[in-house]
This record gives sequence, C-alpha cells and structure tokens, in this order.
Amino acid sequence: MANEEKKDFNAMLHKDAGMPKVQLVTDEAVIRKYGGTRMYFAPPLAYDALMKSIPYGKLTTVGAIRAHLAKENHADFTDPITAGIFVSIAAWASHQRTQDKTPYWRTLRAHGELNPKYPGGIEAQREKLQAEGHTIIAKGRTHARYVVQDFEKNLFPLD
Repeated sequence: MANEEKKDFNAMLHKDAGMPKVQLVTDEAVIRKYGGTRMYFAPPLAYDALMKSIPYGKLTTVGAIRAHLAKENHADFTDPITAGIFVSIAAWASHQRTQDKTPYWRTLRAHGELNPKYPGGIEAQREKLQAEGHTIIAKGRTHARYVVQDFEKNLFPLD
C-alpha cells in the first residue's frame, strides 16, 4: 500500500465486498499447497475482531487467524492474499481512530516476524511489543528480519 495517511482505512474496514464467502478451488497446485478445495474469504472486520481479542502481553499470527477463520467457517483454508491486506487495513484503521483501538502490533507474520506494513513500520511495532515485555531480535545478516524471541510461548489460543 502507498499513501496510507491519505486513505480512509475505517471505510475500507467496513466494506464487505461480497464476503464472507467460500470458493471452490480446482487448481491442483493450490489444493496441494493448502490442503483442500474450500477457500474462505473473510471480510476485513473478521480479522479486526480477532486482532482485538488478543490480550496485553499475548500474541497471535496471521496464520493462526487464517486457520481459525477457516475452521470456524467449515473451509479448508482462507485466502492468503486478502488476509495480509485485511490485517494491514485493520492496523491502519486503528491508527486513524481515536477510540476503539485494535492492538494490531500483537499480530505477527509467520515465525514471529514483525510486520513492516503496519503504521510506523517495524520500529513502531517493536516499541509497542517491548513495552508489553517482549524481546525483539534480528535474524539474518544481509537482510535482517525482526522477530519476537520465543513468540510461541506467548501465543493466545483463538479456539
């Protein structure tokens, strides 16, 4: 996304765009990759609601949210592209609000990685997570990725 400060993310958060819906997938490669034919499309508000449910000091991942939504809606998996977009929309919508904030910084990417697409980028997410007692470490030398150390120990169960 670009020009985030000029967009109305709260309006985007409330657009359903024909979701929720389940789409049957026939592409064999996709079926093998995700383990089934029923792909669920959750609306942005579904991601926001789950992100809001993560308590202080606890964490979740986009993958855990996707798995929860698929299971809850009798699907094999959720669409990974819209999931990433909708998590970012929830984060930016919260950033633009003065009330009813979503603690988006508690939602990590795969393997506990911080999300550079959140408001303020990795540095802002790092500060918020450290304020809640988490330790952030860099992985890799050339292209460092920042992750929450031992993030698995602080995962909040969504089921």
